Amino acid sequence: MTATGQGSAPPGWYPDPDGAPGMARWWNGAAWSDVTTPAGPGVQVQAAPGQAPAPAPSVVPPPTPSPGRGGGRAAWAVGLSVLGVVLVVLIGFLVGRPSDLSDDDGATSGPPVAAGPTFPPGTVRIVDEAAGIAYPFLGGGWYEYDLGVVVETTSVAGQFFTTQDLTPDGGTFIAQCTSGPLAPEFGYAGPGSLQGTVAQVADSVRGNYYPAPNERRILRDEARTVDGAAAHLIEFDLKWDVEGYDATGERAALLLVDVGRPAPALLYVSIPNTHAELYGVIDRLVGAVEVL
Repeated sequence: MTATGQGSAPPGWYPDPDGAPGMARWWNGAAWSDVTTPAGPGVQVQAAPGQAPAPAPSVVPPPTPSPGRGGGRAAWAVGLSVLGVVLVVLIGFLVGRPSDLSDDDGATSGPPVAAGPTFPPGTVRIVDEAAGIAYPFLGGGWYEYDLGVVVETTSVAGQFFTTQDLTPDGGTFIAQCTSGPLAPEFGYAGPGSLQGTVAQVADSVRGNYYPAPNERRILRDEARTVDGAAAHLIEFDLKWDVEGYDATGERAALLLVDVGRPAPALLYVSIPNTHAELYGVIDRLVGAVEVL
């Protein structure tokens, strides 16, 4: 969604101009983002901008003066001449029209095609029964994950949206928040191994899903408690300079939670720097995980 006419409003989160209650939309200083997110922790919503985009005022033509005495006859003459031209053009169109075209040829219209499977109306949380956790649905513009396996988990649930339709390797680039039970190949051995295990997962996703070569900068590497359960979080920035990619970097977070099952739950959040305004949702997601 784009708009013009908001010259003085600085980039930031603002109340959704579509009027959705409790939702915020990003304004980049020149246009509205297509992605909305619920207002909440990690999303600093600013006051409504002073010059919100507004539809252009309609122009009402001034009334035509009534013709004076004697002008009626001339008006009738002009009107009949125009009508004659219209009839000639219409007849020519009908005669020259191909006979095999129906009246509605090419005129079929329908609702816009969604960029991915949508969640049921009223969804506010994504419940991953297989992993044993639940976390917030981020709202309009995010779709139900259906892009295949995530090799670090044995099943996958979550949400995503596409940021680049075609990458040099023939795939797509996405922002995502997915979850699942950790794959057994990582050798999880209980809460005492959380930090070492999630570090292995961080190396795995770096090699599997991002352009190479890339550089990594660790932002957080910390033990946490999630809904009473032991957990460990690694958050990092990646940077690369690879031709053909819209993004030149990404922020990712991996939260591994011991949910009292043989396999811990993995929450994987990644936001390309083409959508850096959404980095704040990482804290919102990580801070709102519930153990089932």
